[in-house]
Amino acid sequence: MCRNIKTLHNFKPPATDEEIRASSLQFVRKLSGFNKPSKTNEAAFNRAVEQVAQAAHELLASLVTNAPPRDREVEAAKAKARTAERFGSPEASTQSEARA
Repeated sequence: MCRNIKTLHNFKPPATDEEIRASSLQFVRKLSGFNKPSKTNEAAFNRAVEQVAQAAHELLASLVTNAPPRDREVEAAKAKARTAERFGSPEASTQSEARA
């Protein structure tokens, strides 16, 4: 579940409310062990998501860095390259299957 939590600090443009909420939701899902809470736990679950999102907003607003802002497209390309290096590219596995 937590693999979906992305770094949100030091990007241009800054992280959106939707991105922060999505990360907060993933975090609460991981902590609680619920992908979707029962009706009984729904209010507590949603309250926790909102509290984590608020804490994330405050954290991101207070962080300071001297590094230049990162570009989302460049970071996504780097992540895709790391994944291809780690697991192999889908094209490579298709080509090797065709040879067999």
